[in-house]
Amino acid sequence: MLWPPLPCPLPLNDSYWVWLFGFGFSFEGAEMSVVCLTDFEAHARERLSKSTWDYIEGGAGEGFTRDDNIAAFKKIRLRPRYLKDVSQVDTRTTIQGEEISAPICIAPTGFHCLAWPDGETSTARAAQAAGICYITSTYASCTLEDIVAAAPRGFRWFQLYVQPDRQLNKQLVQRVESLGFRALVITVDVPKLGNRRHDIRNQLNLKTNLLLKDLRSPQERNSMPYLQMSPIDSSFCWEDLSWFRTITQLPIILKGILTKEDAELAVKHNVQGIIVSNHGGRQLDDVPASVDALPEVVAAVKGKLEVYLDGGVRTGNDVLKALALGAKCVFLGRPVLWGLACKGEHGVGEVLNILKDEFHTSMALTGCRSVAEINQDLIQFSRL
Repeated sequence: MLWPPLPCPLPLNDSYWVWLFGFGFSFEGAEMSVVCLTDFEAHARERLSKSTWDYIEGGAGEGFTRDDNIAAFKKIRLRPRYLKDVSQVDTRTTIQGEEISAPICIAPTGFHCLAWPDGETSTARAAQAAGICYITSTYASCTLEDIVAAAPRGFRWFQLYVQPDRQLNKQLVQRVESLGFRALVITVDVPKLGNRRHDIRNQLNLKTNLLLKDLRSPQERNSMPYLQMSPIDSSFCWEDLSWFRTITQLPIILKGILTKEDAELAVKHNVQGIIVSNHGGRQLDDVPASVDALPEVVAAVKGKLEVYLDGGVRTGNDVLKALALGAKCVFLGRPVLWGLACKGEHGVGEVLNILKDEFHTSMALTGCRSVAEINQDLIQFSRL
C-alpha cells in the first residue's frame, strides 16, 4: 500500500513504517545517543528499508570509489602548530561572496521524502538555521516553492540536470532565479546513469519509480497537459554553457570536475566555480577519490574561480584537510540523509552542528584562528 507523506515528524517513542515511492522507512522508539556522523549512519540503516538504504548508500560498479572517498582522507596527516592564541576561533567564510557560518554545506541529493516525510522542506529549515548553503536537487521530492516557503531566509543554490528540451531548462532556471536561488549548479558527470548494482538487484527502476517528476512550475502544470520528465541530455557539452549565460544572471558552478584538463576548460568558459566530485562514487567506479583529485583542480584554475569538494567528508578533520588542499568549502551528501532519516530537520541540524563543532576543534588544535589561516603547511601525505 502506498501511503501519503505524513504532515509532521513522528515522535521517537513509538514505531511506524511509512511507504513512499515504493520505499519503506520506520521511526522507532529508543532515544539515540549520537556523537559523530557514523553514529547517525548506523541509526539510519536501522530505520530505513533495505531498498531505500541501498539506493542512498550504493555506489557504482564494485563500490571502490565510494569507499575510497572516505579512505583517501585517512592518508592525509595533520601538522599542528602550537603556542598560538586560539581563545577565539572563527569558522565563518564566504562562497560566491556570501557569508556562511562554516565551510560545511549541503550537497544536492534527490528524493528526501524517502528518508523523512517532510523531505526537502526539513532539510531547508535545518540549513537556514545553521546559516549555510543548501544546493537543492532537480529531483527534489518537494516543490521548489514549498522549499522556499519553508525556509524563506535560506541561502540556496539550484542543481540542474540538463534536459534535452531547452525550453524546459529555460523555464526551470528562470523559475529558480525568480524564487531567490543564488547560483546554478550544473551536474556534468551524468550523461548516462552509472552502473549501480544494488539498485539492479533490488529491481529498482528509477525511471518509473522515482523520476516521474513534473519539472514545470505549479502554474504551468495547471495550464498545460501533464508531461513526464525527460531523460538527462547526453549531448550537453562545453559549447552549450554560453546558452545558459543568455538566460540567467546567476553564477554558474560545474559539479563533477575531476581533472586539470576539464578545470582549465571551466576557466576558459568563464564559470564561477567547480565542485570537485565523483558523485559519491555513484557514477563511474575507479575514478580518483574527490580529495585526491582536489589538488590537481585547484592548481589548474590558478585562483580564477572558487573550488569546492564533496565526497567522503565524515569528520571535522576532513573539512580542515579539504580546505588546506584549496577547497573553499565542502558539501555533505549521505550524512545529511542519515540525519534526516533519524530525526528529520533536527537530525540534519545535529549532523551539521557535530561537524561544525569538530571543525572548530580541529582549527583550534592546529593553531588556526580563522579559515583564512588554513593552508597546505598544515598537512602531509602518509607514506602508507
